[in-house]
Amino acid sequence: MLFARPRRRRMSFAGSGALALAAALTLSASPAAHADRHDSTQRSVSASSLPGVIQGVGHAIHPEGFTWDPTRNAFLIGSLRHGTISVVGADGVPRTLVDDPSMIATGGIRVDPVRNRLLATYGDVYAGPDSLLSTGSRPETRGRYVGLAIFNLTTGALEKRVDLGQSPGLHLANDLALDPRGNAYVTDSFTGKIFKITPSGTASTFLYDEKLDAGYDANGMPNVGVNGIVHARGGFLITVRYDTGQLFRIPLHRPEAVREITLSEPLLGADGMALAADGTLYAATNTIRSNGVEALFKLRSHDGWRSARVVSKEASPEAAPTTVALTPSGDYVLSSNVDVLFGSGGRETRDGFVIRRY
Repeated sequence: MLFARPRRRRMSFAGSGALALAAALTLSASPAAHADRHDSTQRSVSASSLPGVIQGVGHAIHPEGFTWDPTRNAFLIGSLRHGTISVVGADGVPRTLVDDPSMIATGGIRVDPVRNRLLATYGDVYAGPDSLLSTGSRPETRGRYVGLAIFNLTTGALEKRVDLGQSPGLHLANDLALDPRGNAYVTDSFTGKIFKITPSGTASTFLYDEKLDAGYDANGMPNVGVNGIVHARGGFLITVRYDTGQLFRIPLHRPEAVREITLSEPLLGADGMALAADGTLYAATNTIRSNGVEALFKLRSHDGWRSARVVSKEASPEAAPTTVALTPSGDYVLSSNVDVLFGSGGRETRDGFVIRRY
Protein backbone atom coordinates (compact mmCIF):
# COMPACT_ATOMS: atom_id res chain seq x y z
CA MET A 1 0.00 0.00 0.00
CA LEU A 2 1.18 3.48 -0.68
CA PHE A 3 0.25 7.04 -1.42
CA ALA A 4 0.88 8.58 -4.77
CA ARG A 5 1.40 11.51 -6.99
CA PRO A 6 -0.92 11.76 -9.99
CA ARG A 7 0.38 9.34 -12.56
CA ARG A 8 0.09 8.30 -16.15
CA ARG A 9 -2.11 5.29 -16.81
CA ARG A 10 -0.34 2.23 -18.05
CA MET A 11 -2.45 -0.49 -19.53
CA SER A 12 0.32 -2.72 -20.82
CA PHE A 13 0.68 -4.93 -17.76
CA ALA A 14 -2.56 -6.87 -14.71
CA GLY A 15 -2.91 -7.47 -10.95
CA SER A 16 -2.89 -5.78 -7.40
CA GLY A 17 -0.97 -5.46 -2.31
CA ALA A 18 0.17 -4.86 0.56
CA LEU A 19 -1.20 -1.96 2.54
CA ALA A 20 -3.33 1.77 4.36
CA LEU A 21 -5.84 2.54 6.52
CA ALA A 22 -10.77 5.51 11.83
CA ALA A 23 -14.10 7.09 11.55
CA ALA A 24 -17.73 6.31 11.91
CA LEU A 25 -19.57 4.48 9.22
CA THR A 26 -22.50 2.17 9.28
CA LEU A 27 -23.67 -0.27 6.68
CA SER A 28 -26.25 2.20 5.46
CA ALA A 29 -23.69 4.99 5.42
CA SER A 30 -21.01 2.89 3.79
CA PRO A 31 -21.66 2.21 0.16
CA ALA A 32 -18.38 0.37 0.26
CA ALA A 33 -19.83 -2.87 0.88
CA HIS A 34 -23.47 -2.64 -0.07
CA ALA A 35 -22.86 -6.23 0.65
CA ASP A 36 -25.57 -8.60 1.66
CA ARG A 37 -24.80 -9.31 5.29
CA HIS A 38 -26.99 -12.06 6.77
CA ASP A 39 -25.81 -15.63 6.40
CA SER A 40 -24.17 -14.91 3.06
CA THR A 41 -20.89 -14.22 4.90
CA GLN A 42 -20.86 -17.88 5.85
CA ARG A 43 -21.70 -19.25 2.43
CA SER A 44 -18.84 -20.92 0.63
CA VAL A 45 -18.28 -21.51 -3.04
CA SER A 46 -16.60 -24.41 -4.72
CA ALA A 47 -12.98 -23.41 -5.23
CA SER A 48 -12.92 -25.28 -8.52
CA SER A 49 -15.79 -23.12 -9.77
CA LEU A 50 -13.87 -19.87 -9.57
CA PRO A 51 -13.60 -18.21 -13.00
CA GLY A 52 -10.38 -16.87 -14.46
CA VAL A 53 -11.59 -13.30 -13.97
CA ILE A 54 -13.95 -12.08 -11.26
CA GLN A 55 -15.48 -8.70 -12.03
CA GLY A 56 -16.20 -7.27 -8.61
CA VAL A 57 -19.05 -4.87 -8.02
CA GLY A 58 -19.68 -2.19 -5.41
CA HIS A 59 -19.46 1.56 -5.06
CA ALA A 60 -15.97 2.97 -4.43
CA ILE A 61 -14.72 0.09 -2.29
CA HIS A 62 -11.11 0.32 -3.49
CA PRO A 63 -9.75 -2.84 -1.83
CA GLU A 64 -5.96 -2.73 -1.62
CA GLY A 65 -5.49 -6.00 0.26
CA PHE A 66 -7.14 -9.38 -0.05
CA THR A 67 -6.57 -13.00 0.90
CA TRP A 68 -8.01 -16.45 0.40
CA ASP A 69 -10.19 -17.76 3.24
CA PRO A 70 -10.10 -21.58 3.23
CA THR A 71 -12.88 -21.78 5.81
CA ARG A 72 -15.31 -20.18 3.35
CA ASN A 73 -13.65 -21.09 0.05
CA ALA A 74 -13.87 -17.42 -0.83
CA PHE A 75 -11.80 -14.25 -0.93
CA LEU A 76 -11.75 -11.60 1.77
CA ILE A 77 -11.19 -8.03 0.56
CA GLY A 78 -10.50 -4.83 2.48
CA SER A 79 -11.46 -1.26 1.62
CA LEU A 80 -9.24 1.80 1.55
CA ARG A 81 -12.31 3.99 1.20
CA HIS A 82 -14.57 2.58 3.91
CA GLY A 83 -12.49 0.33 6.19
CA THR A 84 -14.70 -2.72 5.73
CA ILE A 85 -13.76 -6.36 5.13
CA SER A 86 -16.04 -8.34 2.83
CA VAL A 87 -16.43 -11.89 1.55
CA VAL A 88 -16.25 -12.26 -2.23
CA GLY A 89 -17.06 -15.39 -4.20
CA ALA A 90 -17.29 -16.25 -7.87
CA ASP A 91 -20.14 -13.78 -8.41
CA GLY A 92 -17.96 -10.80 -7.47
CA VAL A 93 -20.50 -9.48 -4.95
CA PRO A 94 -18.91 -8.27 -1.67
CA ARG A 95 -20.80 -9.36 1.44
CA THR A 96 -19.80 -7.42 4.54
CA LEU A 97 -18.10 -9.38 7.31
CA VAL A 98 -16.44 -6.49 9.19
CA ASP A 99 -17.92 -2.99 9.39
CA ASP A 100 -16.13 -1.45 12.37
CA PRO A 101 -16.09 2.36 12.62
CA SER A 102 -12.62 2.35 14.18
CA MET A 103 -10.84 1.01 11.10
CA ILE A 104 -11.09 4.02 8.68
CA ALA A 105 -9.22 2.02 6.01
CA THR A 106 -8.16 -1.62 5.87
CA GLY A 107 -4.96 -2.72 4.16
CA GLY A 108 -3.16 -6.05 4.41
CA ILE A 109 -5.33 -9.04 5.40
CA ARG A 110 -4.43 -12.51 6.68
CA VAL A 111 -6.50 -15.39 8.04
CA ASP A 112 -5.38 -17.65 10.89
CA PRO A 113 -7.81 -20.62 10.71
CA VAL A 114 -6.02 -22.52 13.50
CA ARG A 115 -6.92 -19.77 15.98
CA ASN A 116 -10.09 -18.68 14.15
CA ARG A 117 -8.65 -15.19 13.65
CA LEU A 118 -8.81 -12.61 10.90
CA LEU A 119 -6.05 -9.98 11.03
CA ALA A 120 -5.91 -6.70 9.12
CA THR A 121 -3.80 -3.57 9.13
CA TYR A 122 -5.84 -0.40 9.51
CA GLY A 123 -5.50 3.36 9.80
CA ASP A 124 -5.98 6.78 8.26
CA VAL A 125 -3.65 6.84 5.27
CA TYR A 126 -1.47 9.91 4.76
CA ALA A 127 -1.38 10.74 1.04
CA GLY A 128 -0.39 14.38 1.20
CA PRO A 129 -1.38 17.51 3.14
CA ASP A 130 -4.62 18.04 1.20
CA SER A 131 -5.66 14.41 0.82
CA LEU A 132 -8.51 12.61 2.59
CA LEU A 133 -8.61 9.12 1.11
CA SER A 134 -11.26 7.51 3.28
CA THR A 135 -14.77 8.51 4.26
CA GLY A 136 -13.52 8.63 7.85
CA SER A 137 -10.27 10.50 7.18
CA ARG A 138 -9.48 13.55 9.31
CA PRO A 139 -6.47 15.90 9.18
CA GLU A 140 -5.54 15.12 12.78
CA THR A 141 -5.44 11.33 12.33
CA ARG A 142 -3.85 10.98 8.89
CA GLY A 143 -0.61 9.03 9.14
CA ARG A 144 -0.83 8.84 12.92
CA TYR A 145 -3.75 6.51 13.53
CA VAL A 146 -2.48 3.07 12.43
CA GLY A 147 -2.46 -0.44 13.79
CA LEU A 148 -3.39 -4.09 13.56
CA ALA A 149 -6.94 -5.30 14.16
CA ILE A 150 -7.77 -8.87 15.16
CA PHE A 151 -11.27 -10.22 14.48
CA ASN A 152 -13.14 -13.45 15.01
CA LEU A 153 -12.87 -15.20 11.65
CA THR A 154 -16.32 -16.74 11.89
CA THR A 155 -18.34 -13.74 13.07
CA GLY A 156 -16.19 -10.74 12.14
CA ALA A 157 -16.41 -9.41 15.71
CA LEU A 158 -13.48 -7.23 16.81
CA GLU A 159 -11.37 -9.01 19.43
CA LYS A 160 -8.43 -6.65 19.75
CA ARG A 161 -7.07 -3.46 18.22
CA VAL A 162 -3.32 -2.88 18.56
CA ASP A 163 -2.03 0.70 18.20
CA LEU A 164 1.17 0.91 16.13
CA GLY A 165 1.34 4.69 15.76
CA GLN A 166 2.62 5.73 19.18
CA SER A 167 6.08 6.93 18.13
CA PRO A 168 6.52 10.43 16.60
CA GLY A 169 6.19 11.02 12.89
CA LEU A 170 4.05 9.59 10.12
CA HIS A 171 3.21 5.90 9.90
CA LEU A 172 1.72 3.49 7.39
CA ALA A 173 0.82 0.04 8.73
CA ASN A 174 0.88 -1.78 5.44
CA ASP A 175 1.24 -5.53 5.00
CA LEU A 176 1.54 -8.39 7.47
CA ALA A 177 2.78 -11.96 7.75
CA LEU A 178 2.05 -14.71 10.29
CA ASP A 179 4.45 -17.29 11.70
CA PRO A 180 3.35 -20.77 12.88
CA ARG A 181 3.12 -19.59 16.49
CA GLY A 182 0.55 -16.96 15.56
CA ASN A 183 2.86 -13.95 15.82
CA ALA A 184 2.09 -11.21 13.30
CA TYR A 185 4.75 -9.06 11.61
CA VAL A 186 3.55 -5.70 10.27
CA THR A 187 5.52 -3.45 7.93
CA ASP A 188 5.50 0.31 8.52
CA SER A 189 6.26 1.74 5.09
CA PHE A 190 7.01 5.26 6.36
CA THR A 191 9.48 4.42 9.14
CA GLY A 192 11.41 1.35 7.99
CA LYS A 193 10.14 -0.61 10.99
CA ILE A 194 8.63 -4.06 11.26
CA PHE A 195 6.44 -4.60 14.31
CA LYS A 196 5.83 -7.94 16.01
CA ILE A 197 2.44 -8.59 17.61
CA THR A 198 2.05 -11.69 19.75
CA PRO A 199 -1.17 -13.76 19.79
CA SER A 200 -2.10 -11.99 23.05
CA GLY A 201 -1.80 -8.60 21.32
CA THR A 202 1.50 -7.37 22.74
CA ALA A 203 3.35 -5.21 20.22
CA SER A 204 7.07 -4.48 19.96
CA THR A 205 9.52 -3.26 17.36
CA PHE A 206 10.86 -6.44 15.78
CA LEU A 207 13.29 -4.65 13.49
CA TYR A 208 14.43 -1.23 12.43
CA ASP A 209 17.17 -1.06 9.83
CA GLU A 210 18.28 1.82 7.65
CA LYS A 211 18.19 -0.53 4.67
CA LEU A 212 14.39 -0.68 5.03
CA ASP A 213 13.86 3.06 5.58
CA ALA A 214 12.98 5.03 2.43
CA GLY A 215 13.07 8.41 4.18
CA TYR A 216 11.39 11.55 2.80
CA ASP A 217 11.47 13.23 -0.59
CA ALA A 218 12.55 16.80 -1.35
CA ASN A 219 9.03 18.08 -0.64
CA GLY A 220 8.93 16.52 2.81
CA MET A 221 6.67 13.63 1.79
CA PRO A 222 7.43 10.17 3.17
CA ASN A 223 8.59 7.72 0.56
CA VAL A 224 7.10 4.23 0.51
CA GLY A 225 9.72 1.75 1.68
CA VAL A 226 9.25 -1.66 3.28
CA ASN A 227 5.99 -3.10 1.96
CA GLY A 228 4.96 -6.69 1.22
CA ILE A 229 6.10 -9.39 3.65
CA VAL A 230 5.82 -13.19 3.86
CA HIS A 231 6.90 -15.91 6.27
CA ALA A 232 9.12 -18.64 4.82
CA ARG A 233 9.81 -22.17 5.99
CA GLY A 234 13.17 -22.25 7.67
CA GLY A 235 12.36 -19.51 10.17
CA PHE A 236 12.73 -16.24 8.31
CA LEU A 237 10.75 -13.44 6.72
CA ILE A 238 11.05 -12.02 3.22
CA THR A 239 10.12 -8.38 2.70
CA VAL A 240 10.42 -5.92 -0.18
CA ARG A 241 11.10 -2.21 -0.54
CA TYR A 242 8.57 -0.63 -2.87
CA ASP A 243 10.77 2.26 -3.97
CA THR A 244 13.93 0.31 -4.83
CA GLY A 245 12.62 -3.20 -5.54
CA GLN A 246 15.09 -4.78 -3.10
CA LEU A 247 14.21 -8.02 -1.29
CA PHE A 248 15.43 -8.73 2.24
CA ARG A 249 15.82 -11.92 4.28
CA ILE A 250 15.18 -11.52 8.02
CA PRO A 251 15.87 -14.42 10.44
CA LEU A 252 13.17 -14.68 13.09
CA HIS A 253 15.63 -15.57 15.83
CA ARG A 254 18.11 -12.80 14.91
CA PRO A 255 16.39 -10.00 12.97
CA GLU A 256 19.46 -7.76 13.22
CA ALA A 257 21.09 -10.17 10.74
CA VAL A 258 18.81 -8.88 7.97
CA ARG A 259 20.47 -9.10 4.59
CA GLU A 260 19.61 -8.11 1.06
CA ILE A 261 18.71 -10.94 -1.29
CA THR A 262 20.69 -10.83 -4.52
CA LEU A 263 18.19 -10.57 -7.40
CA SER A 264 18.46 -11.11 -11.13
CA GLU A 265 16.53 -7.85 -11.48
CA PRO A 266 14.93 -5.42 -8.98
CA LEU A 267 11.20 -5.56 -8.29
CA LEU A 268 10.50 -1.85 -8.67
CA GLY A 269 7.06 -0.96 -7.35
CA ALA A 270 6.63 -4.30 -5.58
CA ASP A 271 3.57 -4.20 -3.36
CA GLY A 272 1.90 -7.35 -1.95
CA MET A 273 3.56 -10.76 -2.08
CA ALA A 274 2.72 -14.43 -1.51
CA LEU A 275 4.94 -17.49 -1.02
CA ALA A 276 3.65 -20.78 -2.40
CA ALA A 277 4.25 -24.22 -0.89
CA ASP A 278 6.59 -25.09 -3.77
CA GLY A 279 8.82 -22.13 -2.88
CA THR A 280 7.71 -19.76 -5.62
CA LEU A 281 7.51 -16.13 -4.50
CA TYR A 282 4.83 -14.00 -6.18
CA ALA A 283 5.07 -10.21 -6.20
CA ALA A 284 2.56 -7.75 -7.64
CA THR A 285 4.20 -4.59 -8.96
CA ASN A 286 2.64 -1.28 -9.99
CA THR A 287 3.54 2.21 -11.15
CA ILE A 288 1.49 4.16 -8.61
CA ARG A 289 4.68 5.70 -7.29
CA SER A 290 7.45 3.87 -9.06
CA ASN A 291 9.15 3.57 -12.41
CA GLY A 292 8.40 -0.13 -12.54
CA VAL A 293 5.73 -2.01 -14.46
CA GLU A 294 2.19 -3.24 -13.84
CA ALA A 295 2.81 -6.96 -13.55
CA LEU A 296 3.01 -10.17 -11.57
CA PHE A 297 6.56 -11.44 -10.95
CA LYS A 298 7.42 -15.01 -9.97
CA LEU A 299 10.77 -15.73 -8.35
CA ARG A 300 12.65 -18.84 -7.27
CA SER A 301 15.65 -19.40 -5.02
CA HIS A 302 18.01 -22.36 -4.80
CA ASP A 303 20.06 -21.21 -1.81
CA GLY A 304 17.55 -20.51 0.94
CA TRP A 305 16.79 -16.99 -0.34
CA ARG A 306 20.30 -15.67 -0.22
CA SER A 307 19.71 -15.01 -3.89
CA ALA A 308 16.74 -15.33 -6.26
CA ARG A 309 15.95 -15.06 -9.94
CA VAL A 310 12.86 -13.91 -11.76
CA VAL A 311 11.39 -16.92 -13.59
CA SER A 312 8.42 -15.12 -15.13
CA LYS A 313 6.91 -11.67 -15.45
CA GLU A 314 3.34 -11.35 -16.70
CA ALA A 315 1.84 -8.03 -17.72
CA SER A 316 -1.35 -6.83 -16.06
CA PRO A 317 -4.37 -5.89 -18.17
CA GLU A 318 -5.57 -3.74 -15.26
CA ALA A 319 -3.86 -0.71 -13.78
CA ALA A 320 -2.40 -0.70 -10.28
CA PRO A 321 -2.30 -4.36 -9.23
CA THR A 322 -1.67 -4.44 -5.50
CA THR A 323 -1.43 -7.96 -4.10
CA VAL A 324 -1.59 -11.72 -4.65
CA ALA A 325 -3.72 -14.51 -3.14
CA LEU A 326 -2.99 -18.21 -3.63
CA THR A 327 -6.07 -20.45 -3.92
CA PRO A 328 -6.88 -24.07 -4.87
CA SER A 329 -8.09 -22.66 -8.21
CA GLY A 330 -4.85 -20.83 -8.95
CA ASP A 331 -3.03 -17.62 -8.20
CA TYR A 332 -5.09 -14.42 -8.26
CA VAL A 333 -4.15 -10.74 -8.33
CA LEU A 334 -6.32 -7.84 -7.16
CA SER A 335 -6.72 -4.50 -8.95
CA SER A 336 -9.15 -1.78 -7.84
CA ASN A 337 -8.07 1.56 -9.34
CA VAL A 338 -6.33 2.66 -6.18
CA ASP A 339 -4.14 4.78 -8.47
CA VAL A 340 -7.17 6.99 -9.09
CA LEU A 341 -7.94 7.27 -5.37
CA PHE A 342 -4.36 8.14 -4.41
CA GLY A 343 -3.67 10.32 -7.42
CA SER A 344 -6.71 12.48 -6.71
CA GLY A 345 -6.13 12.66 -2.96
CA GLY A 346 -9.48 10.95 -2.40
CA ARG A 347 -11.47 13.37 -4.54
CA GLU A 348 -12.09 10.79 -7.28
CA THR A 349 -13.20 7.19 -6.90
CA ARG A 350 -14.06 4.26 -9.13
CA ASP A 351 -16.59 1.48 -8.70
CA GLY A 352 -15.81 -2.22 -8.79
CA PHE A 353 -12.57 -4.20 -8.78
CA VAL A 354 -10.99 -7.08 -10.67
CA ILE A 355 -9.62 -10.37 -9.32
CA ARG A 356 -7.66 -12.09 -12.09
CA ARG A 357 -6.07 -15.54 -12.24
CA TYR A 358 -2.51 -15.85 -13.56
